[in-house]
This record gives sequence, C-alpha cells and structure tokens, in this order.
Amino acid sequence: MKDRLEQLRATQDTDDPEDIDIAIDNVAFMDDFFTQIEETRQNIDKISENVNETKRLHSVILSAPLPEQKTKDELENLTLEIKKAANNVRSRLKTMEQSIEHDEGQSSADLRIRKSQHSVLSRKFVDVMTKYNEAQVDFRERSKGRIQRQLEITGKNTTDAELEEMLESGNPNIFTSGIINDSQISRQALSEIESRHRDIVRLESSLKELHDMFMDIAMLVENQVTITDSMDWVTLN
Repeated sequence: MKDRLEQLRATQDTDDPEDIDIAIDNVAFMDDFFTQIEETRQNIDKISENVNETKRLHSVILSAPLPEQKTKDELENLTLEIKKAANNVRSRLKTMEQSIEHDEGQSSADLRIRKSQHSVLSRKFVDVMTKYNEAQVDFRERSKGRIQRQLEITGKNTTDAELEEMLESGNPNIFTSGIINDSQISRQALSEIESRHRDIVRLESSLKELHDMFMDIAMLVENQVTITDSMDWVTLN
C-alpha cells in the first residue's frame, strides 16, 4: 500500500491535487477491503477445519458405548468456536454488503471487485455451514439409531415417531423409567441410552441456532430460495 500511495503523491506536480487525494483515499479503502476479505477467508477456512474435526469427534463418540467426557468436552469447545467464528464472518459479510449497497449508484471497477469478492466469500461461507449442518444432522440420526437399538435390546420397541416424541420431551428419564427395574438389563445399556439422549438434547439447541444463522446468511447470496430448498434442515418445535 505504501508504494502505491507514494506513486500517487509523486504525480501531484502535474495532476489536480483534489483528484490525487480522492485516488489516495480510494487506494487506502480498497487495501483495507482486501485485508477484510483475507481475514474473512481465513476465518471461513478455520471453520472448515473445525467442521472436519467435529466429524472426527462424532465418529469417536459414536464408536464407544460410553465415550470419555474429555471427548465430549472437546466437541463442546469446537461447537463454541465454530459458533463464534461463524458469527464473526456473518457480521463482516453483512458490513461489506451494507457498504456495497451504499455505493450502488456508482459505476466503477472497484465496486465490481467488491461485489465479486463478497459473492465468492458468501457462497463459500454458505457451503461450509451447510456441511456443518449436514454433520450435525448425521450425528443426531446416528445417535438416535444407537438409542433405538439399545431400547430394542431391552425389549422396548419404539417406532421412529415414538422415539422422536421421546427425544422432544426433554425428560432424561423417559427412556429408562419403564425398564430401570428389570434386572436383566445391563447398567451399561441404560447408561448408553441416557448418554445418547443427553447428546441429542445438547445438539437440538445447536441445530436451531444453526438454522436461524443460515437463514440470515442466505440473505447475503443471490439465489436464496435455491439454496434453502436444497438443504435438509431439521425442523424443531
């Protein structure tokens, strides 16, 4: 940026000083814009890395009957990191959008560049958050499947609709209240059912926040209807 400013100032002897000041301001503005673009891109890349790590932790948790609390804590921390970074990216993109709308009447190469960069990052962000949502939904479904299998082992068969109703009740004892006194049922089976239920309860809040965030993000891209219709979001009461 320094070299570009010096080059502009060097022309002041032959050009209109007022035009030079405008040009210098514009160079400074665009340099700041590209700094914002790069920082936003890095944040999106970091979210993508955390989404991949989230998938790995999901696999670890699902593969163990009783996952270590340390693993669950790591997942919880990742969820918070993704939420924080996603809110930061969303805020930056909305600020860029407002700036572009403010200058909409202008016809310049700079404005076209800003629109293009904003569009690319918005779509990249939507893509990453879509993958995160898919990972969360997959984890919920697989956790639900583990609960259903454990209930079948205890002799308590449930339909998918009945299981969903139990999950939405938020009652941690709803799965075990009818079988807790059965001496034939292992304590490990009961513990796994309760553990998976707690995982899903925690996940529900995350999915709701994620859905609300995405609907806001979708406003930043051109084809909002196409994007939202292509996604399989979990509808929560």
